[in-house]
Parts: sequence; C-alpha cells; structure tokens
Amino acid sequence: NLTTLSTDRNMFSGAIFINQALGLNIYLAVILLLLITALYTVTGGLAAVIYTDALQTVIMVIGSFILMGFAFHEVGGYENFQEQYMQAIPSVTGNVSAECYEPRADSFHLFRNAITGDLPWPGLIFGLTIQATWYWCTDQVIVQRCLSAKNLSHVKAGCILCGYLKLLPMFLMVFPGMISRILYPDVVACVDPAECEEYCGASVGCTNIAYPKLVVDLMPNGLRGLMLSVMLASLMSSLTSIFNSASTLFTMDIYTKIRRNARERELMIAGRVFMLVLIGLSIAWIPVVQSAQSGQLFDYIQSITSYLTPPIAALFILAIFCKRVNETGAFWGLMIGLLIGLSRMIAEFAYGTGSCVSPSDCPTIICGVHYLYFSIILFTVSCIIILSVSVMTKPIDDKHLYRLCWSLRNRTEERVDLEQDDWVDNGDSNSVDKPGLCKKAVMCFCGLEQEKAPKLTKEEEAELQKKLTDTSEVPLWRNIVNANAMILLCVAVFCHGYFA
Repeated sequence: NLTTLSTDRNMFSGAIFINQALGLNIYLAVILLLLITALYTVTGGLAAVIYTDALQTVIMVIGSFILMGFAFHEVGGYENFQEQYMQAIPSVTGNVSAECYEPRADSFHLFRNAITGDLPWPGLIFGLTIQATWYWCTDQVIVQRCLSAKNLSHVKAGCILCGYLKLLPMFLMVFPGMISRILYPDVVACVDPAECEEYCGASVGCTNIAYPKLVVDLMPNGLRGLMLSVMLASLMSSLTSIFNSASTLFTMDIYTKIRRNARERELMIAGRVFMLVLIGLSIAWIPVVQSAQSGQLFDYIQSITSYLTPPIAALFILAIFCKRVNETGAFWGLMIGLLIGLSRMIAEFAYGTGSCVSPSDCPTIICGVHYLYFSIILFTVSCIIILSVSVMTKPIDDKHLYRLCWSLRNRTEERVDLEQDDWVDNGDSNSVDKPGLCKKAVMCFCGLEQEKAPKLTKEEEAELQKKLTDTSEVPLWRNIVNANAMILLCVAVFCHGYFA
C-alpha cells in the first residue's frame, strides 16, 4: 500500500510539471514520465539509480538556488515578501467565506495553534517525528542505500548529508511556492471551483501548480529548461528508488514464499513484472490524489503516512530498545495497527476530504481528529499491543539477538538465525544452455545476463562474511561524522526556533 501511494504521489508531481510546461494531458504526461523512468530502472538496477540520484542532486540544488534568487528578486526581498504574501488574494471569490482565500495569520510560523492550526504544533513535533522515524529508519528506499555502503562511517555520513539537504526545502521550495501565490494570486490561490477547474483541472484548488508555474513563467529561456529538467530528474529519481525497492521487497518477501526454489534470474524477472503491476495501480489512483486533502499534495502525503506508518515506527523503536519484543507481538501490533489506520483512511476517502468551499460530511468522530494527532494515537496503541502480546508469549533467546538490539549491540558471539531463508537457489549455473545472440541482447538490456562468479574457499567466504558484518570505524572519520551530526541537530533546532 505504501509503495503504491508513494509511487503515485511522485508520478502525479512529475505529471503536473509536464502539464504546465508542455500543456499535455495529465495521463499522457504520466505515461511519458514512466517510460523514461522505467527504462533506466529496469536496465540499470540499484547501481544506475544511485549514480543518477547523486548526479541529479547536485543539479537540483544548483537549479533551486537560482530559482530562489529570481523569486526573491521579483518581490524585493524577504521583508517585502512577508508583507505582499498577506495581501495575495484572488480577484474572483464569489460568495465564498474570506477564511477560504485569505492567507492564514500564522502563515510564517512553524508552530501553530494546537487545536485550530492546519498543522498543530504537537502534531508537528511528535506526529511528524513518528513519520520521519518510519521513513528514515525503515523505508526500503533508505535502508537499501545504507546497506549498499562500504562501511558504517559511509552510512552515517550519507544520512547526515541527507539531513543537511533536508534543511534546504524550506528556503528552496516553500518560500518560492509562497512567492508564486503573490505573483499569480488568481491561479495559485483560486477558490471558485469553476475557476480552479479551468486553471489546473482540479475544482478543490490549484496550490499544487505553484512551484512549476513559477518555473515556467518566471525563469528565462535556458534556465527554465534547466529547472524543468532538474525537477523532473528529482521526481524520476524518487520513482526509480521506489520501483527498485518495491521490486526487492516483492521478490524476497513474497515471491520466494510462493516459489522457494526459484533461480536468481526468475526472481529478477518477477521483480520487473511487479514493477509493471505497480505502475498500473498507481495510474489508477491518480484521480484520488487530485481531489484528496483539498487538492494539497503535501497534506495528502502526510495524511496517508499518518494512517499507515505508525505501527511500523513503533515496532522498529521497540525492537531496537526492548529485547523482550518477539515475533508474535510484532505481528499482532502491525496487523491491528494496520486495520485501525486503514479504517480511518478508507472512511476519509469514502466521505471525501472536501475543501474549504465544500467541506466534507465525514462524521467528527471519524475525521474530526487531525491526521497528525491520529498518528500519535495509533503509534501509542501499536506500542501497547506489541508490548502486551510480547510479554504474554515466549521471549526470544539472546543468541538470536546479538547486535540486533541496543543492550546486546557489543556482543561478539556468532548470532544464530531464528529461521533459514525462504529462498534457496538450487540452480546450477554450469547446466544453463548458452543463449543465442538475440536472447543474450535482451538479457543484457534487462540486466539479467549471467556471469559465473569465482568459487570461494571456506576461508575466503569467512573473510567476506566478516567484512560484510564489520561495524568498526576509523576513529578520525567516526569523530568527524559524529561532530557533524551534532552540528546538524543544532542547526535544525535553531531553524525551528527562529521560524516558530
């Protein structure tokens, strides 16, 4: 579910850019975006995804800084920006209440009223922290990259670099998006359903086109092309990450339980077929994204993750810091938490989230609790279920937990796996017929070519296993990354305090 929804939000974002730049139909834009993305995901695998991500990140940051400069120049600096934003009102308002089209009084504050705020401050601090724990610590997109690192210092350095980059969207995306409302109030801040439908094809609002419209209308030729390529590269980067990770999850966690003796080539083909299924489901979900959460893509993303991810975050934290947690507790915590989250999500979609002009008739008892507060409640309930069931059932012996939980992190004994892997490759590479030229070309294109790996001795296998499980660090680099972690934390706290 999470993979499909994540794929869909990225496809929809990319389609909006193509739609604004080229005027193409939203579904045609999605198909073009997918064709380009799937081409290098299928052919290149994880290596291609990581290399393109690294290159695109540099281009994205440079391009975004350039656009930010143009945007602030257009409004005459930060102080003028604050003043003009509060006056950015659409000319066509009809009989709509003023609170639906006037900028919020707390627009320049991160910490907003705990009851009436659109992002209440307790939810911002605790609810979004739960979502961040799920994404940065358990999401396959992040975990897969961390596992591909050379050593622990590289993992920590990569995560800290991501943390520094995560501070930039406030200045590179949020502020320029707000400036877009100043420059194009009738479009970005439209409130009349007929007007909004004409401008962006969504009657609930056009805030999603704020940033791409700024790029298309404000930047000069050349830079405009660079910026569009930057944003599309960013979105394709996210899609490739999700496709590759979803393929891994499906083949190793599901397909191997159905076909325990499947060969490696079969698993790779199954993963690529699953990508096609995922693409189809994501395209079918686009109409829901267009109308959800008053048409605001950010709120849609946060609400969905609030309904589905707290049980996973709860399990991760408890499994790390409480060795008493076992598989039975984990299973029931995840299942009951998922059912609770799905019940809220399905009810909200059934009634519709509505908009300020046409509020949803969803009962207060179901939809009255803000999604960030719901996230906190669901997280707490999941923790209680996991701990209660675990305490009432048999614990896991320490020999199965060495270096997997906090209290046993420094144990050096060999860990005994609870169960063997589901998948056992019984294929004999020597018995495979030599493929013809056409078949070899297709296999090479799809990344399915077979190469005979040299056979390792027991000593070489033991040395390789030791290298793969080694978590030691060079003191110099350990101190550098740890110091940067503290600096990053201080900068983040300062930014929150300054804009609170």
